[in-house]
Amino acid sequence: MKTILVVANETLAGAKLLEVVKERAGGHPDVRVVVCVPRNKPKHGNIIYDDFVFDAAKVRIDLARRFLRDQDINAVGDIGDPDPYAAAMDAVAEHQPDEIIVSTYPATVSGWLRRDLLERIEQASGLPVTHVVQDIDAEGIPFHVTLVVAAKTASGDELLAKLKERAKGHERETLFIVVVPQEGGEGQHAARARARMAQVVDRMLAEGLIAAGMVADPDPYTATMNALQFFRVDDVVISTLPATRSGWLRADLIERVRKATNKPVEHLETADRAAANAA
Repeated sequence: MKTILVVANETLAGAKLLEVVKERAGGHPDVRVVVCVPRNKPKHGNIIYDDFVFDAAKVRIDLARRFLRDQDINAVGDIGDPDPYAAAMDAVAEHQPDEIIVSTYPATVSGWLRRDLLERIEQASGLPVTHVVQDIDAEGIPFHVTLVVAAKTASGDELLAKLKERAKGHERETLFIVVVPQEGGEGQHAARARARMAQVVDRMLAEGLIAAGMVADPDPYTATMNALQFFRVDDVVISTLPATRSGWLRADLIERVRKATNKPVEHLETADRAAANAA
C-alpha cells in the first residue's frame, strides 16, 4: 500500500490541498493518506489547557478524514508535536510514507517557511516533498464553517434545531465546530465539559450534520478567541441560558466577541426545559 503523508495545520481545509490529495490518492484503494497536524499553542488566556490544544488538532483531523473518506480515500490522522519538523519526522518514522505533501500559508506570512521546513524535511527523510501554498484568508475554503459556543445549554433541543436550520441555509456544505468551555480547571470540570461536547456532537451527527467538537478554556471569551485563532470561521453561534441566569450575558460576551472579530454572531437564548434542568 502506498502512503502519502500530509502535513498541515491552519490550511488543512484549503481547496488547493484537498485537490492535490484527491489527484494523488482518489480512486486508488491501495493508497493511504496520513494527515499529520502539529498542535498549536493558543494566543489567548493565562493558562494553556492541554485538552484544548489536543482537541483543536483532532477537530482538524476528524473533519479532513470525513471529507477524504467521502471521496473514497483511505485516511488516518496523526496529532503531532508543536514543532512542525518534529511532527513530520515522527510521522515519517511511524507511517513510512512514500511521499510527503506540506501545506503552508504564502511565504510572507508562513512561520513554517521562515524555518526552512520543506528543505529540512526533504533532506532528513529522503522523500519527495510537494509544497502546496494556500492563502485561505483570501481564497476561502470550500465549506461554510460555523463556530458553536455552548456549555450548559449544549444539549438543548433549541440549539440543535437552530443548527439544522442554518445548515439548510447555505449553498456550501456547512461544518460545525462545537466549543464547550469547561467550568473550572482540569479533572472533573474537563470531564463534564467533554461529556457535554460528545453528547451535542453525537446528536448533530445523528441528524446528518458535519460536526466536531472540543473542550476549551473556562472563560468563554478566551475559548472563543482561541478557536477563531485555530480555525477559519464564517460566523459564530453562542448559546446561553436566559439573561436572568446567564453569567456569560452578565459578562457581555456577545458584544465582546462581535467587536473583537467583526464576524456575524448569533445569540441563541435557550428556554429549553431539559437543558435548563441539566444546567
